[in-house]
Amino acid sequence: MSATGHDDHGHHHKETFITKYIFSQDHKMIAKQYLITGVLIMGFIGIAMSLLFRMQLAWPGESFPVFEALLGKWAPDGVMDADIYLALVTMHGTIMVFFVLTAGLSGTFSNLLIPLQIGARDMASGFLNMLSFWMFFVSAVIMVISLFVEAGPASAGWTIYPPLSALPMAQAGSGAGMTLWLVSMAIFIASSLLGSLNYIVTVLNLRTKGMSMTRLPLTIWAFFVTAVIGVISFPVLLSAALLLIMDRSFGTSFFLSDIFIQGEVLHYQGGSPVLFEHLFWFLGHPEVYIVILPAMGIVSEVMAVNARKPIFGYRAMIASILAIAFLSTIVWGHHMFISGMNPFLGSVFTFTTLLIAIPSAVKAFNWITTLWKGNLQLNPGMLFSIGMVSTFITGGLTGIILGDSTLDINVHDTYFVVAHFHLVMGISALYGLFAGVYHWFPKMFQGRMMNKNLGYVHFWVTAVGSYGIFFPMHFVGMAGVPRRYYENTAFPMFDDLTNVQVLMTVFAIITASVQLVFAFNFIRSIFYGKKGPLNPWKATTLEWTAPQEHIHGNWPGAIPHVHRWAYDYSKTYENGDYILPGQDFVPQHIPLQDNEEELHH
Repeated sequence: MSATGHDDHGHHHKETFITKYIFSQDHKMIAKQYLITGVLIMGFIGIAMSLLFRMQLAWPGESFPVFEALLGKWAPDGVMDADIYLALVTMHGTIMVFFVLTAGLSGTFSNLLIPLQIGARDMASGFLNMLSFWMFFVSAVIMVISLFVEAGPASAGWTIYPPLSALPMAQAGSGAGMTLWLVSMAIFIASSLLGSLNYIVTVLNLRTKGMSMTRLPLTIWAFFVTAVIGVISFPVLLSAALLLIMDRSFGTSFFLSDIFIQGEVLHYQGGSPVLFEHLFWFLGHPEVYIVILPAMGIVSEVMAVNARKPIFGYRAMIASILAIAFLSTIVWGHHMFISGMNPFLGSVFTFTTLLIAIPSAVKAFNWITTLWKGNLQLNPGMLFSIGMVSTFITGGLTGIILGDSTLDINVHDTYFVVAHFHLVMGISALYGLFAGVYHWFPKMFQGRMMNKNLGYVHFWVTAVGSYGIFFPMHFVGMAGVPRRYYENTAFPMFDDLTNVQVLMTVFAIITASVQLVFAFNFIRSIFYGKKGPLNPWKATTLEWTAPQEHIHGNWPGAIPHVHRWAYDYSKTYENGDYILPGQDFVPQHIPLQDNEEELHH
């Protein structure tokens, strides 16, 4: 490519439909592919599953025509079968955690923003980028296909603990459905690793002139560290999956020992299911930070732009991201307090787990301080960012209880745990995702804006509904109701809680249906959204200097150089005048003006 990028520009108008929209190597198109596959398609499958099993929990044993329509032989006369309940819970967890929140969030925004915000023509390797999306696509297709296997999809919970997952004869979903689950996840992990390596190399090597690491927007820091965590921890899950495939199909005994089925002793000897738990959670806990860190980066950026002031504590925010990344790899044992671990080891994991509250609190206080006395622009993106801080704090407080080995024993494997991680990881990450979509929609779709009023409806119903589902759930958990039971009618002491289950289900149905408003707004705005200005939110970062229509290489001329950090909002001279007359922000590519001091953040 020439210095200006013009020569390269000419022949790209001759792209065919396939090279432009399907096997595209352009990061902006790949971002949209991730968004539509991961969030819109897989997200709606995942939400639909949760509604099915929530209805079963609220009205156990009732007959629903929708069950018969969607579940067929698994719901004879419209009554949900116990086996398919567990399968739905398993597939809902798998799809939401991996396909929506890991691939959907990182895949979309790392791809869209890394090249545009650091001033690069594209990713380090467009081909690897394309490959990582299509491997993700294949793994998603395999995961969906597993729903249609005759014996049913995987049903060992999303954590697929052996022996349910390791013995093909253990239950209906332990057969072909489980095999497909493992194959899908192996491909997914390969896709995730290719993507992560690409993001890391791009951030380290392709920053434009002047873009030092301490001038990067916090979004890029978050995506970068997320990719590093992924590279460190995903291979461990791959090894767990491969060993599980060995146990299932090749007669090894990594995770199995002394198994009796109907009085017959099986030949497995010497394995340990607890080994699998260690391997799973060594990825599983960093995984939740892989999910939440991109959302935190997006929230930091959207909040600074819409509060019209610099993010508070920029370096502390970077330090907290790095601290979370390090600590995330030494806390996995808190998922296993009741697996028979040494109580002393439990106290070590309790200590490291409570330590991680410190960087998390640094982030929460910095967001609140960023809002303090800001000139708040309460558009949908900003509302979701503020909502994310709320759910992150409320969800995080219960983590202090669950992270303490003595307190956790009382609520382990109850709905208290479900409520905790849905708020702190599920809802918070989704809010970050929504904030990002509303904020960068004009960047993705040629300057078109999403409808603001529909955005307000989406936010307020989702915000009230999410707390309506997961707030009462804490009390159900403290009363002792266990996770993953398809009905609790065998326990008379839980009869009084049926009304709470109904309440949560009603909120779930309302919250799920308002996501259709978001989908309508999203799809309609792609084609009919009103065109906004080049920099609709008056932001300082580089992506808003690139033209609205997507071109290969992002900028038609030279790439802009960077002269300042990413958060010069409401910056004034000593006499109170704005640096640029009549404009309360200074974009990163504007050189320092006369008498202007660079902020030493």
